[in-house]
Amino acid sequence: MSDFRPAFRTSPSNDRIKEIQTEPERVKDMPYAPAIRLEGVGDVLYISGATASPLYHKHPHEEHEHQHSGDIREQTRRAMQTIGAILAHEGLGWTDVVKVTKYLTDMRDQDGMVAVMSEYFGDWKPASTTVCINQLSTPGARVELDMIAAFPRRSGVTG
Repeated sequence: MSDFRPAFRTSPSNDRIKEIQTEPERVKDMPYAPAIRLEGVGDVLYISGATASPLYHKHPHEEHEHQHSGDIREQTRRAMQTIGAILAHEGLGWTDVVKVTKYLTDMRDQDGMVAVMSEYFGDWKPASTTVCINQLSTPGARVELDMIAAFPRRSGVTG
């Protein structure tokens, strides 16, 4: 992979994932990475959107399963717990995440959402996109998150 410029840093849990910062001196100003390079493409996990609703719920929706706190931090925490359980099920952690897409119904909620997400990601910063939308799948839902994660190389496998 010598054709690449050196990455700002490598994920501590996955040497395939490289954080790209074009202005490393400004990294403290960014809650996400401008880009993530995934080297030696291997197995990838695509995580569906999670809201504050339980992961497993009835369809059509039953209102009692979708009682959301009005607090963006609490809604974000519940979505992150759902995603964290999926990552753990697959033997992955937050530093294996390469991309996050965040859907908000009010952009003024962005700072609260990012503050909670940083509790999970620590100083790891995957690539990220934030989109403001009209409405989510259930009344009262204010945030939905989906993520893409990469599996580390398996022993003896070159990528």
